Amino acid sequence: MGVGRPDTYRPVRLTATDRPDRPAPRRRWWPRPVDGFVVTGYLALAVLLTTDQWRRPERLFHQAGDQMLFEWMLARAARAVTGGENPLHSTALNAPHGVNLMANTSVLGLGVPLTPVTVTLGSQVAFLVAVALSLAGTATAWYALLARRLVRSRVAAAVGGLCCGFAPGMVAQAGAHLHMAAQFLVPVILALVFRPATDRVRRDGVLLGLAVTYQVFLGEEVLVFLALAAGVLAGAYALADRAAARRLAPVVARRLGVGAAVAGVLLAYPLWFQFFGPGHYTGMPFHTRGYRLDLASFTAAARQSVAGDGHRAGLLSPNPTEQNSFFGPVLPLLALLVVVRLWRRPLVRALAGCGLLFAALSLGVTVVVNRHDTGLPGPYRLLAALPLLDLVVPARFALVCVPVAGVLLALALDRVRGAAVRAWAPWAGAVAAALLPLAPTPIRTVPVPPVPTVVAGGGWRVYVPPGRTLVPVPPVTGAAKSPAMFWSARTGLAFDAPGGYFIGPRSATDPAARWGAPDRPTSLLLRRAAETGQVPPVGEAERRQALADLRHWRAAALVQADSSPADPVRATVDALVGPGRDVAGGHLWDVRPLLRE
Repeated sequence: MGVGRPDTYRPVRLTATDRPDRPAPRRRWWPRPVDGFVVTGYLALAVLLTTDQWRRPERLFHQAGDQMLFEWMLARAARAVTGGENPLHSTALNAPHGVNLMANTSVLGLGVPLTPVTVTLGSQVAFLVAVALSLAGTATAWYALLARRLVRSRVAAAVGGLCCGFAPGMVAQAGAHLHMAAQFLVPVILALVFRPATDRVRRDGVLLGLAVTYQVFLGEEVLVFLALAAGVLAGAYALADRAAARRLAPVVARRLGVGAAVAGVLLAYPLWFQFFGPGHYTGMPFHTRGYRLDLASFTAAARQSVAGDGHRAGLLSPNPTEQNSFFGPVLPLLALLVVVRLWRRPLVRALAGCGLLFAALSLGVTVVVNRHDTGLPGPYRLLAALPLLDLVVPARFALVCVPVAGVLLALALDRVRGAAVRAWAPWAGAVAAALLPLAPTPIRTVPVPPVPTVVAGGGWRVYVPPGRTLVPVPPVTGAAKSPAMFWSARTGLAFDAPGGYFIGPRSATDPAARWGAPDRPTSLLLRRAAETGQVPPVGEAERRQALADLRHWRAAALVQADSSPADPVRATVDALVGPGRDVAGGHLWDVRPLLRE
């Protein structure tokens, strides 16, 4: 063997994959001008997806009831900040009992920092800003993690971040579920848990605890998925690279211990309030097992994409919001090719195992293929009865596959960085063929009835003194599209109202979950009039019951939007409490004289 001359000798640097028993050398990462362009592009795309509502504010995103819910939650968070009120509970809805906000999707992690926007521009603008920041923020966070830890090419990191933040599943969730779209802390938490260096354990643990605490106030369901995915990823990586696992396991365990201690202290009271405070409940008001994905959906195109087919996508998913697995025909094949080509890398093997497992879990207890239930058991059957996991919507397990696909794409593009054009072009073309059909389109909107002028303009104040409520007609307490919640949000929670769209207990003695407040006989009577289009029989017993229900709600006035004399609901209310009066944008019944003791 010969030794080269000292002036021509170049040492060979081994990567972490080549020498798994040694930590990877620390690589300094500095922001570059291209980073600003990438983040600006993410933000511009996020704004573009919300343009239909920016241009036509009289419309809401297609899942209008969910937007009403989150607009109200943002308005309530602003009210808690400006008024010094309890952010975990509110009596502005479901009068007189109130709502346990910690047990619902209160998104305080978005609502509190967006308070200036909500107060100055209203709940609708705050919601649209939250949607845009959630999508762009998630993409940016993944871009930063990829650029700092996993790839050297900014182009590869940008493509990976784009996939992680704007995949069809993310866009579908963003139109309705802020708590599922706001995933910008997921890469932060992963970066802290799996930091390759072994120093500053206490600092990383404290930061981890703070990040986990904040994620709880963004969305607990995302945190559950993150914890499961991180555990699976760590286990799969340990099997692929035992030397690295032995070296890093003690450090990771200490970080987790410090993080758990910090988060435990900060979350002790909020979690107690959620599970044992006023308005707490057990279980879910719907069968989560029914929300599963069709295996054929993984190669289909989502409705909110360039190549989307709204009809077929609707057949393969529980609803438009849960189109979490629609990766198109090319991206799954490309991901498989990347796994095969980069199989020697432990991270790739771990990602492949994690992605396959969570894709399988999203199929539910039995596997459905192209709308045909095969009867074959799905792995979710093994988890369906476990605490917490029995509350999870199975279809959302597929959201874990989104960052798996994004990271695999980034690793593949980084692998060919600097290669000759003839070597790089096929990969670039394959990525383009996979992603271009999935390019998101502006989120679909639908028209909604406007808030009555008497409510929006404050005319109701003449009739509703402090301590009393305004009751929208009909007072449908468990409906997804709750006028009480919508009117309250758009007026900055200016009045209290019964009912609303939330999850609460069936009664004071039965904590089983249900949508909204328990129905009162009068609300059922008015709902029957609305659904049948006929005035039901109203006698003295119904009038006495109406007075009892109005007293229970502490009602002062009832308001019906866009009312007409021929409306059966209006006629029913007239029969119960007497004729009302026409007001701007609707009809109003002043019931204060009837309720005087």
